[in-house]
Amino acid sequence: MVGPAEPELPPLGLSEAYRLRWKRRRMLWRALRARRQLQKVADRTRQIPENGVLVFTVLRNEITRLPYFLKHYRQLGAVHFLMIDNGSSDGSAELLASQQDVSLWHAGGSYRETRFGLDWAGWLLTRYGHGRWCLTVDADELLVYSGMEAHGLEDLTRLLDRRGRGGFGALMLDLYPKGPLGSQTYTQEQNPTEVLQWFDAGPYRAVRQRPAGNLWVQGGARERMFFQDQPERSPTLNKLPLVRWNRRYAYLNSTHSMLPPQMNALYGGPGGAEPSGGLLHTKFLPEIVSKSATEKQRQQHFHTPQQFDGYYDRIGEAPDLWHADAVRYSGPGQLADLGLLSPLAW
Repeated sequence: MVGPAEPELPPLGLSEAYRLRWKRRRMLWRALRARRQLQKVADRTRQIPENGVLVFTVLRNEITRLPYFLKHYRQLGAVHFLMIDNGSSDGSAELLASQQDVSLWHAGGSYRETRFGLDWAGWLLTRYGHGRWCLTVDADELLVYSGMEAHGLEDLTRLLDRRGRGGFGALMLDLYPKGPLGSQTYTQEQNPTEVLQWFDAGPYRAVRQRPAGNLWVQGGARERMFFQDQPERSPTLNKLPLVRWNRRYAYLNSTHSMLPPQMNALYGGPGGAEPSGGLLHTKFLPEIVSKSATEKQRQQHFHTPQQFDGYYDRIGEAPDLWHADAVRYSGPGQLADLGLLSPLAW
């Protein structure tokens, strides 16, 4: 477990604030330019309701996950999906193009050179998300929060509006199976938690970083299994996926951090007082072994991808992530009891 990070850092100096303003402008300019790389496949944006949460996703070859992904967020009340397909070859684009609540774009450029798709998504957020609650998630991320069984995204955003909160942070929680990776069976439309039943309740650690004041949470299953000797290189687990968007905003590093810097104070990490949820990370479905070999070859997912060849190789060995202290997942209420997300006062 972990306590909350320090909620505040010393005020920014003038030079730091100036550099962050220009950095944000550069990110917005990159998104504006990136719109030229997006080709409309199925444009249903005129059908977007005036109210309700929009979901933004960049993906490639996620046909296995997409049916349940769409079902999950539809059940929570998402009103439209704005999806960017980066050259899928498994039928993902065809599936999405057939969905009446999905608008789909094709992007054939480099995922890595567009800041891992943030430039593409940034343009859609600017174009369609201004003034609205927007949920930016990967296809292997399922948002959960306390009370979600009775309260959908509309209730959640109303609660946040009442509390004057412009965003909702989440801990990315790695779920994993018991037994060697790749040895399980998973079918489309199946709830991934029926296969990925386990997680690490801790330890997690959180610090705030200058100058943007973004939280940095690390720990959990992937650090234990793959980065034990170099924990400083383990994945960042904090995200700010749900935001009442403004065209002046920009994500910096996935949804881990954003500008302007005051937005980063909206999430205090596990044990923090701010309203928060969890992102169930379904990376370790059975296809992970074959996918890791592909991603190692593509070299698209890390700033210095060659440093992570060993990580991909280790996954390719189909290790068993389960251990004696693993906790069986039973729902967001359990995560709230463990302090990994905050209970919400509905």
